[in-house]
Amino acid sequence: MESSKEFDVIVVGGGIMGSATTYQLARRAQKTLLLEQFDFLHHRGSSHGESRTIRSTYREDYYYPLVTESSQLWEQAQSEIGFKVYFKAQQFDLGPSESKSLRSIIASCQKNRVPHQVLNRCEVSEKFSGRFDIPDNWVGVVTELGGVIKPTKAVSMFQTLAIKNGAILRDNMEVKTIEKDNVKGGVIVVISNGEKFRAKKCVVTAGAWVGKLAKRVGGLELPIQPLETAVCYWRIKEGNEDDYAIGGDFPSFASYGDPYIYGTPSLEYPGLIKVAVHGGQPCDPDKRPWGPGVSLSPLKEWIEKTFNGRVDSNGPVATQLCMYSMTPDEDFVIDFLGGEFGKDVAIGGGFSGHGFKMAPVVGKILSDLVLHGEAKGVDLNNFRIARFKEKPKGNAKDFKDQVNCSGSANHQ
Repeated sequence: MESSKEFDVIVVGGGIMGSATTYQLARRAQKTLLLEQFDFLHHRGSSHGESRTIRSTYREDYYYPLVTESSQLWEQAQSEIGFKVYFKAQQFDLGPSESKSLRSIIASCQKNRVPHQVLNRCEVSEKFSGRFDIPDNWVGVVTELGGVIKPTKAVSMFQTLAIKNGAILRDNMEVKTIEKDNVKGGVIVVISNGEKFRAKKCVVTAGAWVGKLAKRVGGLELPIQPLETAVCYWRIKEGNEDDYAIGGDFPSFASYGDPYIYGTPSLEYPGLIKVAVHGGQPCDPDKRPWGPGVSLSPLKEWIEKTFNGRVDSNGPVATQLCMYSMTPDEDFVIDFLGGEFGKDVAIGGGFSGHGFKMAPVVGKILSDLVLHGEAKGVDLNNFRIARFKEKPKGNAKDFKDQVNCSGSANHQ
């Protein structure tokens, strides 16, 4: 095989996880090839669009160190590229005072010594000058690490930095299979057009397609269900636009009620605020319905009550479609593919609608796995594939406001 087709590492999948991984590998002087099945920066997966939230408030303790390190790595990458993709704000979590999710978030803040405020209805109204209103039996939790990440711009940033560090990027290169190289060792990556590339190691970050590829390559049945989800933008009523804009004191937010709702300050579209339901309808990524979503009634009601009538709740003025890749426990899959590949192929997937913010650290972990066989200082037990063999539902959870994948009326 000619040297132009031989690499140290090949990364399959050019979304945010694959791009961050390619950047990490290239800056460590690894000869790296990134392969993407569609155009780079396409809108068919999970890494496009105008905004993602970043927050350190998780019900599960093991995400806190990943988010905090990622926030530092986002800033490091920004300084290298010379433009911003991470816009800081406070984070506001709200829900019923008896909510197990909210109680777990408060406990995690206490355990990790995260400065936080727990506010009742009157205190919430006072802090946010009436822009939020919550029921009497709800509480709010305010923390400092929050904000917005610009997703398409972030993918472009990591790809540009990877190229600057010597990586080669190829799009419209659908990977048909990955084979073990029994002669030289390592792997051979076979493209659907017949081209072949060889590498010592391989990382698979194929987003909603990761389950299909893992089955083709290793006969592995990963319990990762793609969902189609809709992101909605709502018009802020005239005279209130600045009150909900990024750069002031309006936070990114998550509401742990029924449905589970999240949103960001107004940034990408002036005068519009992003508020959406965390969920979606199961789909085949190659045969998507491309909408329409189901009833928005619960979301409309939440907007009207929570924003005190300052945001038009009649309906969204813009909607964008995206995909989640859900695991049963909503935890990631970060592991080796195993089988005949041993530690030559690592896989990252199942990011369950909340992984984007952690892409920089996921890229670092996946790079460590293929280069060193382990990620020192990182506990990956909760992300192992083997957890599904022992328990089909994965890690034990007791939160009623997890994503429901049934496509019920609470989803859009």
